[in-house]
Amino acid sequence: MKKKFSIAVLAVALVSSLFLTACGNSDSSSKGSSDDELVFWAMGDEASATKELVKGFTKETGIKVKVQAIPWDNAHDKMLTAIASKSGPDVVQVGTTNMAEFVEAGALEDISKDVKDSDNMKPENFYDGAVETTQFDGKTYAVPWYTETRVLFYRTDVLKEAGYDHAPATWEEFHDAAVKLSKRGDDKYGFTIDPNELSFGFMYGRQNGSELISKDGKPLFDQKEFVDAIKYLDSFITDGAAPKQDLGLDLTQAFSGDDPTFPMFISGPWMVNTLQTNAPDLDGKWAIAELPKGSANNTSVLGGSNLSVFKYSDHKEDAIKLIDYLSSKDVQKEYLDKTKNLPANVEAWDYKEIKEDPNYQVFQKQLEASEPMPLIPQYEELGEAYKKYWEQISVNGEDVDKAMKEFNQEAETILK
Repeated sequence: MKKKFSIAVLAVALVSSLFLTACGNSDSSSKGSSDDELVFWAMGDEASATKELVKGFTKETGIKVKVQAIPWDNAHDKMLTAIASKSGPDVVQVGTTNMAEFVEAGALEDISKDVKDSDNMKPENFYDGAVETTQFDGKTYAVPWYTETRVLFYRTDVLKEAGYDHAPATWEEFHDAAVKLSKRGDDKYGFTIDPNELSFGFMYGRQNGSELISKDGKPLFDQKEFVDAIKYLDSFITDGAAPKQDLGLDLTQAFSGDDPTFPMFISGPWMVNTLQTNAPDLDGKWAIAELPKGSANNTSVLGGSNLSVFKYSDHKEDAIKLIDYLSSKDVQKEYLDKTKNLPANVEAWDYKEIKEDPNYQVFQKQLEASEPMPLIPQYEELGEAYKKYWEQISVNGEDVDKAMKEFNQEAETILK
């Protein structure tokens, strides 16, 4: 099914592209720019910062860059349409979990030689996990742009009242602290499990020693390591330490106040800036820590974005120059200052402002114990299937063994 999935999706994208053209409303992604101007698709809120960042490149090289902001929600479908029409950007920001699909679809240029010949883009400059998301079948299709990982956010004052003067360091401590915190009263919990996060169960599976998928492509979600990890997560629900489903609360608000709804949650670096900006009254009352260790490890999720050259670009040489410029440690540090996104370039972490910031130090340490999600074209489909079975467990009380057996059967079909 590996090939069928990508081909089917591309077929839909091609029909959409032809329909838009027939209606006189064709995708103008790479239109409206001069022949000597690079088109750069930057995703989400980061696009405005990227526009400022590329000014230095234009000043240095004389090459103009048109940065187009693409909402993350639309990025996947927009890219598929560009592939089908063979018309799109020159440089594109690609989420790490989408790399395998786009490589298989033939959307990204093989830049192995360019990377090998560059001082800025060579793999040893970046975190190993980030580099792993750029390489497929011995070829390189991207350069790490920024990275991220997940850590534990916790209210130091509230946990201290529950008998913890430190962040929970093990699964046992984590569960114990969450249960004690849930005893504060009605509608109070110790922890929240985001039901919309595709990677959550996979991350905990790895912490319990699961490989998730075998080397020969077989899913391992009905094996003891993964099943026990999901049972551990379910114990937060059954013991009242976490709600059965999303309560629809703003996470910052739920974390705030003298008696917060959720004194602990797991999230990425963006939440540090969110809390500092939107909840200044909490200053000194919260901290972050590495994830509690399971039976095997405390592996977290390594995510982020890469920079790739679109296969059908007419400006591939200049596109490489732009990626090379953006890969330098100085520019990655500038990007961190503008967006709070963590640098993928290891040397960028040597700047004094980063080394002296305790929050960045926690993220850096956790990055050393982080891995990307399975680099397969079907990752999104697999994650959506997991969410369905997790809902059956958490909301409907389905038996974990039964649900994981059914999930594994569906995963086998997805991965064929």
